[in-house]
Amino acid sequence: MKKVGYIFSIILLSVFILSCKHKPRGKDVRQRESDRKVEVTRGKTIVKMKKHGGVYHIPCKINGNKMEFIFDTGASDITMSLTEALFLYKQNKLSDSDFLGVEQYRIANGSIEEGTVIRLRSVEIGNRKLTNVRASIVHNMEAPLLLGQSALAKFGKISIDYKKNEITFE
Repeated sequence: MKKVGYIFSIILLSVFILSCKHKPRGKDVRQRESDRKVEVTRGKTIVKMKKHGGVYHIPCKINGNKMEFIFDTGASDITMSLTEALFLYKQNKLSDSDFLGVEQYRIANGSIEEGTVIRLRSVEIGNRKLTNVRASIVHNMEAPLLLGQSALAKFGKISIDYKKNEITFE
């Protein structure tokens, strides 16, 4: 475990140094609080999604921190970039004990990449909350935030209304 902490410390230091030179992304996909709409009806939770460039984004809270993720049923885990991981770490939303190790992942283009496996203490969508959810940090500064199967499968039955841009958790 000390080795993982040491490796992560090196990664964090690298990220910090690189982030000083990092150019901001062209468009911030995080939403303002007033843009987020959640509706609870008869035990169901209906959450508004936003469509950006052909993909759907959904508001979430990760360890209490508001973020917006791409809804991705093809992703095995919740994934985030080094940028978001460092931000959560600096805000004490991730601790050393949340880092579980390093794994190899096959990404969408078929190549194999290394990622750091973490445990998220909480993942909230609307009034639904999961605890102890597996996630991964992609060793890339600009990787998108993906809401994958490690969370979606735990939410149980979900349905999507693409005409209304809504996802319903039952």
